This record gives sequence, structure tokens and C-alpha cells, in this order.
Amino acid sequence: MYKSISKATLFAVVAFGFLSCNNDDDASVKYELPQIADSGVKLPYTVLKTENGVEVRNGGFGSAATAHPTNEGEFYALTDRGANIKFGSNKIFPTPDYTPRIGHFKLNTDGTVEMKNEILFSNPSGELISGKPNPEGYGATGEIAYDEDKVTVLSADKYGLDSEGLVAMKDGSFWVSDEYGPHIVHFDANGKQIERLSPKGIKGESGDRKLPAVLETRWANRGMEGLAITPDETTLVGIMQSTLYNPSKAEVADFTITRIVTFDIETGATKQYLHKQEKAKNSNSEIVALSNTEFLIVERDGAFTKDTNKSEVQKHIYKIDISNATDVSDANDTLNGKLINGNTIEQSTWDELTAAGIVPVTKTLAVDLIAALGDYPHDKLEGIWLINANTIGVINDDDFAVWTGNDSATIQKYISNTETNENIDGNTLYIVNF
Repeated sequence: MYKSISKATLFAVVAFGFLSCNNDDDASVKYELPQIADSGVKLPYTVLKTENGVEVRNGGFGSAATAHPTNEGEFYALTDRGANIKFGSNKIFPTPDYTPRIGHFKLNTDGTVEMKNEILFSNPSGELISGKPNPEGYGATGEIAYDEDKVTVLSADKYGLDSEGLVAMKDGSFWVSDEYGPHIVHFDANGKQIERLSPKGIKGESGDRKLPAVLETRWANRGMEGLAITPDETTLVGIMQSTLYNPSKAEVADFTITRIVTFDIETGATKQYLHKQEKAKNSNSEIVALSNTEFLIVERDGAFTKDTNKSEVQKHIYKIDISNATDVSDANDTLNGKLINGNTIEQSTWDELTAAGIVPVTKTLAVDLIAALGDYPHDKLEGIWLINANTIGVINDDDFAVWTGNDSATIQKYISNTETNENIDGNTLYIVNF
């Protein structure tokens, strides 16, 4: 069962202990978790551009979150590829030269959040990358990027990332997963690419170090949505947002079948496990490690509570354990992966998988965020900051405060699909116990 925080608990002051001596602040000063109301606290933002009264914001810091590895009260939050608008099966990019980035934030003792700095991603030569799709052979999803005029086709970016998962290492470097390839990229402390891991068959610069080939069959725009590192910093653990289209969307038997992949940083060895979603086509939006085998994950739908019966909206955080799950890796690392009676895993039912001896990860509900807070008005719960052994901060992806209108126009994003006079959606930090 989940454990919700009462308002009294939220308003209590919780001492964390002394800060690491690596912190910029005085190490002799205790950091205390400040008072945060159920309504949360907004992250700061700037405006990238304003057109026809619509603000495109920077903003966007909510695709993932992770604790600063040494400084208590500080966290990192990740943007994705930048503001993008549906245009048929393609995308319009209102700010096409936007560089995906990490924001370094601090939760101050007065309950406000400040941005300490930004880390922009660059390629191995130190040139800033974009969020535009990859070219064919390098992890392309089939999407074509257009300028706002809906005519000009934007060039693809070999190093482009739709960044979604984030790990901060003690040496100052970062690992980031994405939705294109999907790729997992190692960046140095300044955001410069060190290594790029891609599924076997996708061109990259990691030599023989590859992700499983089957991940290339990801549902476009629902790739590796979350990334974690085990506490011993030996193993990356990524979670796919949704069911793979393996071998195609039309042949998927059950849209609750999703995959988790582990990558041994030293050896490059991988393993794969299955996770069963609560509802078909849900989104696994985040993963964070509690131990080498236990993790917190976000599983959510895409609904707003202002548009839907609140009891039907799902913004859940689960505790999962992979220790007794079956490794479903394919020994030959083929594009379609391990087969069950001649079918791919995604062509199989859970009954068929069970009969074949395949055990998914175990899961228990840790937090129902709507029940814990009384409401959670955002559609995209995507980031978890692990604060201590039983406290987390959660952050939403605000889509840079824009979304798609009926004519593929750029319109302001509010916390409802139907209203245009409510608060603009913004990255907001909430704190709960689990």
C-alpha cells in the first residue's frame, strides 16, 4: 500500500544532516527540508520566444530528475528535445536550434527552487547538439522535422537526442537515455559526449558496446523513458516507456508488456526483464534505484484530473524488484529478440509467457500521487528525485508550456485539454513519502 504524507507532515521540518564538503555552501550548515504545500513549488523558467501571444518556455525541466550525488537539497532535472508540435506523423519545431540540457537546481530553506546552472549537451567535438531527429541508420524514428512554416524541412542531427532519462555520477559525469535510437549517452561534467550506446544495428561510436538490437523496434516517441544507476555505480538500468512494436504495431498481442534493460558499465553485458503495466498503453516515465535490485518507477496515463473523473486518472509510483525476474535476453541478439513458440515476446500473451517460464519483475504500489496530495493536476509525471530513504520529490514535464492545436498550431499548454483560462502548465516540484 502507498503511504501518503499528511499536510502536517509536509509542513514539518526534516533535518538531513551535514552537507558534503563538496558543496559550494558552508559544510557546517545543516540543510533542512523546507515547508512545501500539497500544491508544490514551481521551478524557475525563462521565455525562449513569444509568438501570437504564446510563450515557449525554458521550462521543459521535467523529463527526468535525479539527486545531486553529494550535495543535499540539490537535484538535476532534464529537458527533452525541445518544444515540438504534432504535424501528422511528423513534428514542427518552434525553436529548432534548441539544445537539450540538464538544469542544476537547489530547494532552498525558504521553500523556493533556484537554478544554479545549465549544462548543454555537445558532441565529441564540443559542438552543441539539437533535439532534431537522427538520420537514417543512426536511430531515426521516421519523423520528419519541420520549421513553423510547415514547409521547410529541417536537417537531421546525427547527435540529436530526445533525452528522457538521467543519471548523475559521483565523478561529475552524466548518463542520459533517449527516445530516438534509443540511445544511452555518457556526457562529461560540461555536457560533452564521451560515449554513445545504441542498439546493435544502429550506427554509433561505442564499438562493440551495444544495447540489445530488439530495442530498435521501440514505439516511436516512446523509447527509453527512464534511466537509473545502481548504488554501487556499476550498472545502468533503463526502462522502455511502452510496448515495443515487435515485429510491428499490428502484431502486438498485449500492450501491457514492457521491457527493462540493464547494462554493465565495465563489461558491456546486458540483461532484459519484463514489466507488466496496470493498463494497456500506459507510460513508464521514470526509474530510480533503491538497491542493486529494487527500484521506484513511475507508471502513468496521459490524463488531466480536470478533464477526467479523478478516480480514473493514474499517476502511480511503484516499487519493483528484478531479483527473481527472468532474463529474456536473446543469445543471438537479433532484431526481434527472444522468441516464444516462434513468436516475439510482444506477439505473446501473458499466459503464454507464464507457460514458457517467464516471470516479470514484482511490483507493489508505493505512492498514488493523487491520493497522497489530494490532486495532481499535470498530465506528465516524469521525474523522481530520491531525497532520502523514504522521501521523494516528483516533477512533471510541462512540454515547454506549449502543445498542438487543431490545425497543428503552437498554442499555450494549460493544465487541462478543454480550458484556456487556467494556469499555464509549468514544472512543479512536489514532496511525498513512500
